[in-house]
Amino acid sequence: MIDMFFHTMANNATSGRVLTKLLNGSQKYWAETLAEKVLEIFPSQAIYTCAAGISPSGVVHFGNFRDVITSFAVLKALEQKGKKSLLLFSWDDYDRFRKVPVGVDPSFEQYIGMPLTAVPDPQGEYPTYARRFQIEFEEAMKELDIQPIYRYQTKEYTSGHYDDQIFLCLQRRDEIAQILLGLMSDKGKAEKQIDEKEYRANYYPISIYSRFSGKDNTEILEYDGATKVKYKCLESGKTETVDLSKEHIAKLAWKIDWPMRWKVEGVVFEPGGHDHASPGGSYDASSVFCEKIFKHPSPIFVGYEFVGIQGLGSKMSGSKGNAVSPAKLLEVYEPQLLKWLYFNKTPHQKFQLAFDSEINRQYEEFDRECKAYVDGRPTPVSKIALELSFGNIKKELNTKPIPFRHAVAFGQIVQWNEEKVIEVLKGMEMDYDKSSVSVRLKKAQNWLEAYNPQEIIKLRDEVNKEYIATMDEQAMNHVKTLRQKLAKGEQSIHELELLVYGIPKDAILSDKENSPFQRSFFKDVYNLLIGAGTGPRLATFLWAVNRQKVLKLLDI
Repeated sequence: MIDMFFHTMANNATSGRVLTKLLNGSQKYWAETLAEKVLEIFPSQAIYTCAAGISPSGVVHFGNFRDVITSFAVLKALEQKGKKSLLLFSWDDYDRFRKVPVGVDPSFEQYIGMPLTAVPDPQGEYPTYARRFQIEFEEAMKELDIQPIYRYQTKEYTSGHYDDQIFLCLQRRDEIAQILLGLMSDKGKAEKQIDEKEYRANYYPISIYSRFSGKDNTEILEYDGATKVKYKCLESGKTETVDLSKEHIAKLAWKIDWPMRWKVEGVVFEPGGHDHASPGGSYDASSVFCEKIFKHPSPIFVGYEFVGIQGLGSKMSGSKGNAVSPAKLLEVYEPQLLKWLYFNKTPHQKFQLAFDSEINRQYEEFDRECKAYVDGRPTPVSKIALELSFGNIKKELNTKPIPFRHAVAFGQIVQWNEEKVIEVLKGMEMDYDKSSVSVRLKKAQNWLEAYNPQEIIKLRDEVNKEYIATMDEQAMNHVKTLRQKLAKGEQSIHELELLVYGIPKDAILSDKENSPFQRSFFKDVYNLLIGAGTGPRLATFLWAVNRQKVLKLLDI
């Protein structure tokens, strides 16, 4: 039996590793390659179900988002081939509550062992603990225009939908136990002092949520071979016999539950993290159960790398209960850009998302690829990635968006006033699309104020006497001249541009020779206004900020 297990494993359950090699060697877009593999194994499905899922035990991490976006790409590739497909997202909310997250009242220890849907929301805003995280994720999916069909596993289990599969597994528990033993090394069995005969005799592929405590802290004592089990509630010490066809309090173990749902839902493709893809990992084991117990071909699988993040330092982490979610990313990323970053890489390629200045480069690269698409010269991968990222690329793609760094720079100068930013851009003859200004200003403001407050440029509260003490007479005269000119009234950006470059300019010198004097003058003004040696474009800054406050700070 064990030899047969490993033979099956080698031949049927290495799809994750085989497909990684396949993707590396393919000249086609990665999702198309995976779709072709799906059609090779499942040539005549009425509906091609691409699946994803996660347990809502906390914030759904941006790395887990790769689960659904990978399936989404394969779904679209299948649709391109004329196949009717659907995207299924499974909420494993019948999983047990395992630990109290950081920041949650320690009294929540009383709920450990209960289904996630039986645990209250710590803040009292949602019906259950699970629903808090489900709603945040589902709202983010709407913004990303990804619309899966959601399956809620508490509902599926408690409705009796899985009854036949549960009884099948109970009746074949000895065979399941033998497969699990085959997964264990001899060393592992020795360390855990596992006796194979005893293991098989006592093994049950389900856990029971006690009707006395509501928790899965139970021991199954007997099974009648049909629908009834006798269990003991370890918390209360009570025992009872229940008919599982009437009392839906059983849940299959994870490596059995996953392939069971593959069969019930008719799943043809589902990705997973690299931990699931490892040799002898969850996918390998589940594939064997799928084919040997449920008599159903295992779906095509590809393992993906988790996505990195930069620019947050210690601000956010899973252990602190404030992990970065897709909703959090959408505070600073346009939906199309966020999707493009995922689609532009194969699932096993690593990349990073950014909350620091790296985000400027990502926006620039995205804008450049969008322009290349319009000009008819995109790279093959980027072309498909862009088409996947836009619902209607011909209608939605913007070829003249305001650069993200400009949105940051100009936005804060005019206190995020959209009309003023548009006026600034017009004065500087920058013909950016107005709709992009509205969208990116919001993202830029979030990025700056929430995640990079140290880069905020603002006028000083008091005159910079310390810096004034370092200035020579000529430098002070230049500043006084500027103040006098500014005090005469409002000027246009163009007039201010001529003014700030003209004050330190010596008529007998060339532009190149004047340049150091102009830079020195700008440095002086910046230090007096914002306490730094550099800043935003000076003329624009002077035009946009409070004139009376500027005059006060330049009064030397």
